[in-house]
Amino acid sequence: MLFGLLAVGAAACTPVQGPAPEPSGQPADTQAQLDQLSVASAGSMRGYSRDRFPHWRNAGKNCDVRDTVLQRDGTGIKLSGCNVVGGRWSSRYDKRTLADPSDVDIDHMVPLANAWRSGADEWDDDKRGDFANDLDRPQLVAVSASSNRAKGDQDPSQWKPSNRDDWCQYAEDWIAVKHHWRLSVTSAEKAALDDMLGSC
Repeated sequence: MLFGLLAVGAAACTPVQGPAPEPSGQPADTQAQLDQLSVASAGSMRGYSRDRFPHWRNAGKNCDVRDTVLQRDGTGIKLSGCNVVGGRWSSRYDKRTLADPSDVDIDHMVPLANAWRSGADEWDDDKRGDFANDLDRPQLVAVSASSNRAKGDQDPSQWKPSNRDDWCQYAEDWIAVKHHWRLSVTSAEKAALDDMLGSC
């Protein structure tokens, strides 16, 4: 599936085709990526703030990365300028169908606090902003607000989607993000990911 980006035209912004996200790979490739991740204890939360991950950057006139993901992941999208004001979304975590954008959250596949504990505390805020707005990897996904809030900042050893059919894709996406950004995993997190790959 191609990910659409938003661009500013002469008078208004217009959806355009953007590059496809990097594929998480076939299971064998994903297993190799998992094996390459550094295993370490979770780091301290000292100094953490969501403000250290500037997110929802501008992505065109009157719109931001949140609107970009809402438009990319939805169907029957209705826009006011570049702001998404209507559509339908299928929440992969819990199989809910949503028809109001206010019921949709944009989940960071690897939560910001988890990233902080696994290496992002050593980045500068610009790099953390790149991570928080990453449209090139499967880091941002439109899901139900309830499932996103149940997940919080937990890793796969602590929380998994209630929709077991998503476990394979969830593990592949989590691994792809951590591998690209060179973030560590805990031993329990790695074991859970390995187990979830068994459903592929």
